[in-house]
Amino acid sequence: MAIATRILGSTADADDVVQEAWLRLSRTEGVDDLPAWLTTVVTRLCLDQLRRRGTREAAEAEAPDLPAPVDPEADALVAERVGEAMQVVLDALAPTERAAFVLHDVFGYRFDEVAAVLGRSDTAVRQLASRARRKVQGVPEPVVAQERADHQRVVDAFLTAARGGDMGRLLSLLAPDAVMRADLVGQQMGTDPAYLGAEAVAARFNGARGAAPVLIDGELGAAWMHHGDIKVAFVFHADAGLVREVELIADPEVLATMNITWKGNATQ
Repeated sequence: MAIATRILGSTADADDVVQEAWLRLSRTEGVDDLPAWLTTVVTRLCLDQLRRRGTREAAEAEAPDLPAPVDPEADALVAERVGEAMQVVLDALAPTERAAFVLHDVFGYRFDEVAAVLGRSDTAVRQLASRARRKVQGVPEPVVAQERADHQRVVDAFLTAARGGDMGRLLSLLAPDAVMRADLVGQQMGTDPAYLGAEAVAARFNGARGAAPVLIDGELGAAWMHHGDIKVAFVFHADAGLVREVELIADPEVLATMNITWKGNATQ
């Protein structure tokens, strides 16, 4: 309940999410680690609800409800570490940034635990938490905007080279130790678990034309669509002008938590 309240900023919405989690638990057998299972389900339900609220601006316009105490001791601890003012700041974060920050910085989950909950890589959750932390700390918007522009420039150049079959250009945009990792659903679709090194990643993308440029939680990426539904998303992690990691995400539950917008078009 505390996790749902802090991610959603509303005890009413949090109560709905927790009830849905318990309903799912009642239909699920063989849960080995109940706390981990509940944390994962609750967090993903929260992300799905944030995504379905519509635009981020609409979500930010909603005044967050004051959380009612669930457990006095736990609530006091959460209130001390976050507080009402912090909740207002959290409302301005992208949903996945918000979840990564709340789980790691507020509740103390390790990054590998957060990665398992969100269905993302360690690199992804570290970057999500870092971006959230900087926004919370008030890093000037021009700095954040410049970082986003640098990321878009690198990824746009990479996708252009991929579509054009420019192997040399692809290699020049990849870090030597670049890696692409596929989730379990992606592996079941025939993708290798990991492509290690710039040459392996470049070869995987060389000549690829099926993936369209999209914005994934505000960052440029790519996605494959089939019969109107997004089946695979590619999330790029770049630093110092080079792509260092690519996430291939095909798990429908994880895709449902991501805000994927076709570049120049409406959200899908």
